[in-house]
Amino acid sequence: MSRLELGILFGGRSEEHPVSVKSAVEVAKHLDPEKYAVHWIGITRDGAWRLCDGPGPDWEAGATRAAVLSPDGGTGGLLVEQEDGRYATVGLDVVLPVLHGKQGEDGAVQGLLELSGLPYVGCGIQSSALCMDKSLAYVVAAHAGIATPVFRIVGLDDTVDPAAFTYPVFVKPARSGSSFGVNKVAEAGELAAAVEEARQYDGKVLIEEAVVGSEIGCAVLGGERELITGEVDRIALSHGFFRIHQEERPETGSDNSVAIVPADIPEELRTRVRDTATAVYRALGCSGLARVDLFLKEDGEVVLNEVNTLPGLTSYSRYPRMMAAAGLSLGDVIDRTVSLALTGKLR
Repeated sequence: MSRLELGILFGGRSEEHPVSVKSAVEVAKHLDPEKYAVHWIGITRDGAWRLCDGPGPDWEAGATRAAVLSPDGGTGGLLVEQEDGRYATVGLDVVLPVLHGKQGEDGAVQGLLELSGLPYVGCGIQSSALCMDKSLAYVVAAHAGIATPVFRIVGLDDTVDPAAFTYPVFVKPARSGSSFGVNKVAEAGELAAAVEEARQYDGKVLIEEAVVGSEIGCAVLGGERELITGEVDRIALSHGFFRIHQEERPETGSDNSVAIVPADIPEELRTRVRDTATAVYRALGCSGLARVDLFLKEDGEVVLNEVNTLPGLTSYSRYPRMMAAAGLSLGDVIDRTVSLALTGKLR
């Protein structure tokens, strides 16, 4: 049986570039060489696309050949620079974008892939853009009957009256990944500085109520016909709030949190969390894979936090751990999502 020509994108221009590289390193460990002929396309922080031998801390050192995906649907693959300066086409069967944050999971790359005519893993343009903007995701989810935090949008030129809020509140960029630019504000005097920090990542800022409850996650995989959920996890905090990917060496653990999987909550509540997560996934039009983050309140109410349409796949990431606890390795996840992309049952 011939192998699939698999193009893998990693790196990117967002603040999550290092996380993407680490995710790609982990993906590389779980690829079946008998199934896939892999073409690694690294994207530098400056946005240059390069063909390389694989991901790693120094991947750019040997990546001298430019490689781009053409929006021309008739090209059908990757355009790779040759020694004479000309470009040759390398045919691809499917693309796996291992990209996080802006220009990775916000619909930008997905739009290019749609124009190129290449099947790809993950959410489509609309759902990627929708989930990236937390305020829009809240509006759509609330319309579907899913509980969301009370929030206010602050534009780039808007002034904010600190007296208008009941504290504590969370201030966060509306369209940014991980916990970059996110702060918990305990009193009115801290609000202005938190808004300015969030604006370093996005001109659109969210100020939302601090939901009192446990932080719960659910990994979801599949398309319209069938969804699979991983084991639910719970973030156990010793102090502060959960700030993913902010540590110096996240591989060694967090200084204030531990992900417990399966979550140490009653089975009835785990079922409720899974049901809510799949309802969010469907309401926001997700496909392929996504991690749905939620709050579980003391009274059992489940509230949406956010949706990651290309969740971290590192050795310490929550999504692969939740799926592994349910019996699916990262290799299984890759195989299933690639198969979904090729059969066209994703969108």
